[in-house]
Amino acid sequence: MPPHISYPRTVQSVLTRLILPPGSTRCAPQPCAQPQAKAGFSTTPSRPRSSKSRRAFRIWIQTHGTVFRRHTPGSTNYIQSKEDRWRSDSRNKNRPFPLNPQFISEPVLHDKSRELIWKKVMQDGETVKAVSAELGVDIRRVAAVVRLKEVEKDWIAKGKKLATPYEKAVLSMIPIYTMKEGQQNRPFEPINELHVHPYTMKQIFWPTSESRHFTRADAAEAFNSKLLSADERVPHPELIQMEKEILQGRSLWDASERFKQAAMESERKVAHKQLAKAALEEKYTRRVNSKRFEFRFKQINSESVGPKGRARNVVGWRYGVPSYDRTKGAVKIPTSVP
Repeated sequence: MPPHISYPRTVQSVLTRLILPPGSTRCAPQPCAQPQAKAGFSTTPSRPRSSKSRRAFRIWIQTHGTVFRRHTPGSTNYIQSKEDRWRSDSRNKNRPFPLNPQFISEPVLHDKSRELIWKKVMQDGETVKAVSAELGVDIRRVAAVVRLKEVEKDWIAKGKKLATPYEKAVLSMIPIYTMKEGQQNRPFEPINELHVHPYTMKQIFWPTSESRHFTRADAAEAFNSKLLSADERVPHPELIQMEKEILQGRSLWDASERFKQAAMESERKVAHKQLAKAALEEKYTRRVNSKRFEFRFKQINSESVGPKGRARNVVGWRYGVPSYDRTKGAVKIPTSVP
């Protein structure tokens, strides 16, 4: 057992020791002075502390970084490295990060360009594919611009305020792209890029005769029997047909008119397909309206889950399936090569 240490019955607090005389350590026979009820805190403000990085930033912003305080309207004024800062041709390059020169700030569409796209689609009645091919803007971007412009027009009709000053301030600090109506503009972005399909990610060896004309359709069939060829999977297959007609001797104006007709027919088929799908969905859906909500009921079959139980058109497929990685006794090593 450790030795027992006896403590004095009376313990002096810090405040009590502070009010005692310098030479006295204990209370006199007369009653000790009562401790203060409140501590006298100092009202002197503490010294402001700043980190080393903050101090270095303040020094930089007062010396070399002074030119970056205010940007010149119409230019990006991105921070450049020491080498690029002394070069006159790299002052306004679209590289906002000096330590990552591979990142390039891409331009955005100016409001006039977005207005031109909306006018061609909604007022002139041109198809989305035709506008995309004419202006060099991706189909998805054209559709998004038209939808957002419709929302903007609706807000203006309802008297809602728009963040126009904020838009002008942002567009004055980033690279922008402006189109001119009635003139030939350079393409804004690639419009016929082919996305990599998962079926094409595997390496195969397909024997074929040297005298055979092996086409893109044959290559797609070699990967998978249901895979379409590259000419059919691109966003603008009509452009490929137009180029083929031009190479065969057809005039550019005639080929462009045939392209517009083909694009209009393609969009008409897509719209008809979507309407038929919506009508079929509505046919098997029963709606019950209440005062606040609309309930939709549909007949389903919980047994039709596909051969592996993971069919994409059954109830609950989006919630996933349980993972059997930690199940004991299950064979986790692949037993066959696809």
